[in-house]
Amino acid sequence: MEEKRTVTPVRVGNLTLGDGNVYIQSMLSVPSTDIEGNVQQAIMLEQAGCQILRVAIPDQDAVALIPRIKEKISIPLVADIHFDYRLALESLAAGIDKIRINPGNIGAEENVRKVAVACAAKGVPIRIGVNSGSVEKEILSKYGGPVPEALVESGLYHARLLEKYDFNQIVISLKSSDVRTMTAAYRLLAQRCSYPLHLGVTEAGTERMGLIKSSVGIGSLLLDGIGETIRVSLTTKDLAQEVYAARDILRSIGLCPGWPEIVSCPTCGRTRIDLVSLASQVEQRLATVRKDIKVAVMGCVVNGPGEAREADIGVAGGNGCGVIFKKGQVLKTVPEDRIVDELMKEIELL
Repeated sequence: MEEKRTVTPVRVGNLTLGDGNVYIQSMLSVPSTDIEGNVQQAIMLEQAGCQILRVAIPDQDAVALIPRIKEKISIPLVADIHFDYRLALESLAAGIDKIRINPGNIGAEENVRKVAVACAAKGVPIRIGVNSGSVEKEILSKYGGPVPEALVESGLYHARLLEKYDFNQIVISLKSSDVRTMTAAYRLLAQRCSYPLHLGVTEAGTERMGLIKSSVGIGSLLLDGIGETIRVSLTTKDLAQEVYAARDILRSIGLCPGWPEIVSCPTCGRTRIDLVSLASQVEQRLATVRKDIKVAVMGCVVNGPGEAREADIGVAGGNGCGVIFKKGQVLKTVPEDRIVDELMKEIELL
C-alpha cells in the first residue's frame, strides 16, 4: 500500500478530512417528504457505522429535515443541492455541516459567490460533485466525451470558481459508473490538487455487482493512498449494506482498525462440517464486536491451525466437533453444536 498523498485538511462537523483516516459515507433514501422516516433511517445508518451522512434537499420543505435529523445523530450531515442555490443558503441557516453542489448547475456565477461567502462565514465546507452526466458541454466537446481528463477539468474548473472568492474548504468527487474511468480520473486529480477526495462508483448497481465494482474502484485507489471519504452506492432496500460494504473494503486492506477481520477457507473434500453455516454464524456474532483481531473459520484440522496461524483466534471443523486455536496453537476441542459459543467466549478474553 502506498503512502497517502498530502492533503489540505478540511473540517466536516467533528471530523477532519486529511487526518489519515478514511471515513464511510452514505445517503438517505427515504422520500424527503417523510421526515420521521428519514430520521429513523439516519439513526439506523449511524448505528451501522456510517460516519458522514448525506441528505437530498430538493425543495424548501426538505430543509426541515436538517434540524430534525441533527437532533438524533452525532455524525456530520451533508446537504445535497441541485439547481437552486437558495436551498444551500437555507441549509446553512438550518445548521448543515457540509454542502454538496455542482457549481455548474446552480445558475450564474453570482450564485456560486453567494454560496461560497455564506459557507465561509459558517465554516462549512463544500463538496464539488462531478459525474459523467454533469460535465459541461464545452469540456465534453473538447475531449469527445466524459473521459477521465474531462472529469478532472470539470472538477478543477468548479474549484477555481470557489477559490476566486477565497474559499478553499473544498472536497472533490469525480464519479462514473465505469470503473476504469473513475479510477483514472481520481489518479489524475490526485496529482493536480491537494483537496480531500470523496471516492465512489456512481450507479454501481445491485448488492452483487455494485459491491464488486465499488471494491475494485474504491479499493484500488485506497491502495494508491488516494481518498479521504468513500461511499459504496448500492441499489438495495437495506441501506445499511452500503455501510457494511464500505467497512469491509476498508477492513480488507487494513484501513478499518477496531473491527474484527474474518478469514475462512473455501472447503474441500476433507471438510466434515457445515462450514458455510459456521462461517455465517461467526460473521453475524462478530458484527457488533469492536476488537482489532483476525478470526479464522477453517474446514478441517489438517490445515486449519497451520494455514491460519496468523489469526488471533480461530476454529477448525472436525467430524462432529471442532478445535479452537490461537495463533496456530490448539486450545481445546468442542462439540459441533458448541463451536460458535466457545469461540465467542475465547474472543471475549482477548
